[in-house]
Amino acid sequence: MIYLAKFTPILPDFGLLFWTVIFFGLFWFLIGKFAFGPIRDALKKREGDIQDALDEAKKAREEMANLKAENEKILMEAREERTKILREAKEAKETIVNEAKTKAKEEAQRIVTNAKNEIENQKTAALIDVKNQAGMMALSIAEKIIKKQLAGDSEQEKYANSLIDEIKLN
Repeated sequence: MIYLAKFTPILPDFGLLFWTVIFFGLFWFLIGKFAFGPIRDALKKREGDIQDALDEAKKAREEMANLKAENEKILMEAREERTKILREAKEAKETIVNEAKTKAKEEAQRIVTNAKNEIENQKTAALIDVKNQAGMMALSIAEKIIKKQLAGDSEQEKYANSLIDEIKLN
């Protein structure tokens, strides 16, 4: 007769239970020896890599904060420099404009003075010319009168001759 055991998964047999525990223990030992160590090492390495990445990210954030602060400082200095340059340019512009105004006033004053002098010289020359012309006209008129008067009177001819002799003596 064949012994047929009644198999139920809920109530395992003692032999099955024994060999299952032995195989499980052996499997656990082998997995622990060959798999858990490398897995644990890989997890520790991964944890270290993650920590290093976090540290690098923190360091990068700090560097970015420092760079941002430095950039703000440089930007502030550039703004101050720009303001200073603009102020200096404005002062230079005002100085140049004032110098140009002063030179223009001096030049205008010189031109006015020269014009006044030229006008005075022209006026003097015109007066001298008018006096010369008036003198020439008076001489011409006097000459004509004297010629007319001297032409008839012998006394006047004698007087004119005496004046001529007098002029020759001097």
